[in-house]
Amino acid sequence: MSALSQSSEQQSKSYSSGYAPVNGIDMYYEVYGEGSPIVLLHGAYMTIDMNWGQFIPELSKNRKVIAVELQGHGHTPLSDRKLSRATLARDVEGLLDHLNIDSADVVGYSFGGSVAYQFAIQSPGRLRNLVIISSTYKSSGWMSEITDRFKQTKPEFFTNTPLQAAYEAVAPDKSKWTPFLEQMIASASTPFDLGDANISQISAPVLIIAGDNDGLDKLELVKTYQLLAGERCTDLGAMPKSQLAIVPGQGHVSLMMQTDTILSYLDGFLGRID
Repeated sequence: MSALSQSSEQQSKSYSSGYAPVNGIDMYYEVYGEGSPIVLLHGAYMTIDMNWGQFIPELSKNRKVIAVELQGHGHTPLSDRKLSRATLARDVEGLLDHLNIDSADVVGYSFGGSVAYQFAIQSPGRLRNLVIISSTYKSSGWMSEITDRFKQTKPEFFTNTPLQAAYEAVAPDKSKWTPFLEQMIASASTPFDLGDANISQISAPVLIIAGDNDGLDKLELVKTYQLLAGERCTDLGAMPKSQLAIVPGQGHVSLMMQTDTILSYLDGFLGRID
C-alpha cells in the first residue's frame, strides 16, 4: 500500500477527491487535512501518488493539501485543448474557485514548477508563497543536453516504465496513453520563455530547490534568484524574502526521493513566512 493510500485511510475524515469543471475539462484533485491550503503540481507524465505520495502524509498534518492531476495526467482525461502553461495555470485558478479558496501556497516540481511560475505571473492575487522544485521558467534554464534529449524523446521510450504503470492504474481511458505522450513530448520540445520581467515582478516569497546535478543550468538558476531579489549579503542588509537551496549529490529524479530534506526546507520557508 502506498504512503498516500495509508494517509487517506488514516485521515478519512479530512480526505476528499473529485473532478473540478474548469475551462472545458474535468480536472481531478484530492484534498487532505485541514489548515492553510497548499497546492501540489506534479512533474510531467506523473500522478499525484507517484510524485507526492511520500509528502502528503506529513504536509497534511497541519495543512490543507490540494493535489491535482493536470490535463491528460492520471485520472484527468486527455483533452483536445492546446497544452500550454497559461491554460494549465488557469485550470489551477479554476480549481481554487471550485473549492472556494481565495489564495494558497503553490508547490511545483519539474513541469509542474513551470506551471507554478505561470500561475504566479497571471494570478498573483491567488498566490501566498511559491515553491519551485527542479524547474525553470524558460527552455534555456535547462542544460543544452537536456533540451536536446527533449527533442529526441519518443513514445516508445516509455513502454513498460513505472510512468506507464502509474498512468494505467488510474487513467479513465488507457487507450489515450500514446496520444498523451505525443502531446507532452510536443510540449517539452517546444521552446518557451515566461519572461525575465515577469519573474522579477513576482511579489510572493519564492523558495527554489534544486539538485546540484539535476539538469538545470546553475548560472541561469542564480540569475533567476537574482530576479527574485535574492543573492544579498545579509550581514549588510535585510534577509531577502525568497530563498535558494541546492541539494548536493542529487539529480532530477533522486532529488524527489529526499523527502525529509525537502520537507525540512518547506517547513522552514513556509513556517517563516506564515
